Amino acid sequence: MRPWEKIMPAADRALYQKLKYGARQARGVKPALIIIDVTRGFVGSRSMPVMEAVDEYSASCGEAAWVALDSIKKLLAACRDKHIPPIFTANDAVTLQFCTGSTKPPGGSSKTVKSVDLKARLEGYEIVDEIAPLPSELVIGSKTKANAFFGTPLLSCLRSMGIDSLLVAGCTTSGCVRASVVDAWANGFPCFVVEECVFDRFEMSHLVSLFDLNAKYADVITMEEALDYVAEVGISAKSYAQAV
Repeated sequence: MRPWEKIMPAADRALYQKLKYGARQARGVKPALIIIDVTRGFVGSRSMPVMEAVDEYSASCGEAAWVALDSIKKLLAACRDKHIPPIFTANDAVTLQFCTGSTKPPGGSSKTVKSVDLKARLEGYEIVDEIAPLPSELVIGSKTKANAFFGTPLLSCLRSMGIDSLLVAGCTTSGCVRASVVDAWANGFPCFVVEECVFDRFEMSHLVSLFDLNAKYADVITMEEALDYVAEVGISAKSYAQAV
């Protein structure tokens, strides 16, 4: 039983099974990997307990981020090897630059953001070096809300690339990941949230979000399943060279 299944009360589990929540979706043949907001402000400069990490960056997710980062690096490498395109998102720091002195920056991804956090957040908006995008890879850096589709060209990019499904990694599970997956589902993209590749600062929010996403809007899959999927549908270097 997966960790997010263990928190379900017996009555909820029985109802879940009776109503057949969590049915598996068909996997697409041309997926993309979307890596949501794995930036320095969410990850921090090093692995440390979250109560310490938030002293460095108030949005930090502490040790959970670094555990997930190892898996994200592995999945990213596999996708690059099989020519499955990665797409990175990051919040728009420029928006916050116009909000100095405000108690709640308009366009911010969380209602908890305060003006005292602006400097730290602006400094933490860069995607971490451990998974730095290549010059040829798409970065959606104009994100101003939790939902990666809201006010960004992400949907148009996916359509133009012919993408038919999404592998999902990043943070936070209960915030930007959940909001983005729900909108992806609404736009017709089957989503496969890779359990080991998403993280949150609150364990309860993380687990409940995985349960709820799997029930309604996505398949929550293991790292092993994700790598098998990549190997199955990805294009080998030889085949890719022949195709282009």
